[in-house]
Amino acid sequence: MKILIFTEYFFPIPGGVQTIVFELARGLAEWGTSHPVGGHFEVTVVTRTRKRTAEDESWPFRLVRCPGFWRLLQLLRASDVIHLAGPAFLPLLMALLLAKPVVIEHHGFHAACPNGLLFFEPAQAPCPGHFMAKRYGQCLACNRSAVGTLSSLYWLAMTPARRWLSNRVAANITPTNWLSGILKLNRTTTIYHGISNEKGSRTESSSSSTFAFQGRFVTTKGADLLIEAVQILLKEHRDLDLKMIGDGPELPILKSQIADLDGHVKFLGHVADAEMNSVLSGAATVVMPSLGGEVFGLVAAENMMRGKLLIVSDIGALVEVVGDAGLVFPAKDAKALASCMRQVLENPTLAPSLGAAARERAMQIFNRDSMIQAHVRLYQGAVHH
Repeated sequence: MKILIFTEYFFPIPGGVQTIVFELARGLAEWGTSHPVGGHFEVTVVTRTRKRTAEDESWPFRLVRCPGFWRLLQLLRASDVIHLAGPAFLPLLMALLLAKPVVIEHHGFHAACPNGLLFFEPAQAPCPGHFMAKRYGQCLACNRSAVGTLSSLYWLAMTPARRWLSNRVAANITPTNWLSGILKLNRTTTIYHGISNEKGSRTESSSSSTFAFQGRFVTTKGADLLIEAVQILLKEHRDLDLKMIGDGPELPILKSQIADLDGHVKFLGHVADAEMNSVLSGAATVVMPSLGGEVFGLVAAENMMRGKLLIVSDIGALVEVVGDAGLVFPAKDAKALASCMRQVLENPTLAPSLGAAARERAMQIFNRDSMIQAHVRLYQGAVHH
């Protein structure tokens, strides 16, 4: 079976979507070797990411970067199943016109939110679902300041078009049941993301007083809220440290917030996957104070596999991923976040016990082989249908 996977972004650009697309493509390409009776898959990944990497030719799948219209048409026509990492309008329309079985895996909210983040910019808070409630004026107000009136109108007009096309594909995949309830699309199934063995090794946590943040420094990730919670705890003379792992446009602003924190917060920059276990080895707890944009929370699942305690905001996707193996606080509430961190500091056994529960949950639910197998069944059903 010939599978074409289309993704806007791919390596060397880092990100959760890129990681999941890579693991899916690699797992499908290797499926015939490990499962001889399950069928053979010839996998092609098509991306609009132009920059190449040294590993492009070494992967077990074919990678096509930035094809023109006619080349893309040829690739789509030659495929048995077309898998879209998000409802990319042109490839989606072309695939449906070719009468191909199409599967969309939703990595964002683009079928139910014009900016794809489900984040309301004017309030700097999670969006209550203005588009789905037909409060289109709120959608325009949300995006106007960022992209201007014309682009905001264009985003708003494209969203119902994406929904109309998404409701006509063979299957829609969401990584959480919560996202299924947000998107409300036809023929939707939930397939949890799977964590590869390379990222699933347990790390030793030497200190319950060391916390970590891992992600991009953008508004929706809530890093400033975490720094505010640290400030609250330091005023109580609590002994703690915070590792900030990542990069992003808000880094200068965040650095200005920690000027008076006496070295308790350290920015470590971008950390390669191969070094992540080592960098996180001293932290017992990883904090995800997200305000929006989370459809799964790959950072949460990966760190659960490492045996870390997760403290997450009550964004629906994060709550579903962490389950009862972590601590949850109301989004945008720094005092509530500080309270969760205080629990960890006052009870040294909390992080190890919940971290062990988190690892067990991740190994059972976020298994890469289970993810690949679920996709194989879905593709086979789409072809037969």
